[in-house]
Amino acid sequence: MDNIITFEDFTKVDLRVGTIIEVNDFPEARQPAYQLTIDFGALGIKKSSAQITTLYKKEDILNRQIVAVVNFPKKQIAKFMSECLILGAVNGKDVILLNPEDQVENGSIVS
Repeated sequence: MDNIITFEDFTKVDLRVGTIIEVNDFPEARQPAYQLTIDFGALGIKKSSAQITTLYKKEDILNRQIVAVVNFPKKQIAKFMSECLILGAVNGKDVILLNPEDQVENGSIVS
């Protein structure tokens, strides 16, 4: 495996739990996606886009907890500014959202 990282590299990635509080269609995206607004508790509200429209309806992910990387630089996607990266398992063309098994406080650290 060529892409080995050190534990120090891993500790730089800030993984947090947040709750999706708003879901909107994202027609300007190249691939079908949603625009998401996520509450990370004390870290505040952040926005992201996610290509999860094949498995999830908007009402299915509203108020759902997810895991995201919150310390990436912002990224412009069409006319939308993404502020975090939501994590999911890729299964073919589908992305399955990662989430805690039990409800936890928004902003909780994932380690």
